[in-house]
Amino acid sequence: MQTIFLQATTDGGMLPQLLMFGAIILVFYFFMIRPQQKKARDQKKFRDELTKGMNVVTIGGLHGKLVSIEDDTVTIEVDKGVRLTFDKSAISVEATARVK
Repeated sequence: MQTIFLQATTDGGMLPQLLMFGAIILVFYFFMIRPQQKKARDQKKFRDELTKGMNVVTIGGLHGKLVSIEDDTVTIEVDKGVRLTFDKSAISVEATARVK
């Protein structure tokens, strides 16, 4: 009978559940949301600092040299006389960093 009594009692009420829920939210923020925000900031900063003459790599793997930069587009020279226009968002930050 004592075993049944111990199983029927609740300990602490709702506070431990709220604390656990808060801890889960903190873990999600520090391990998922915050790193993604930092990565997005770094990508935006990189794209704002693009200059003519830089060797870049697109997200599709195309290597070339920046010939002109406009508001949202860049022109890349992939061979002598061969120029292609891309959105700035198509420049890969990670792949370009490996080329340097």
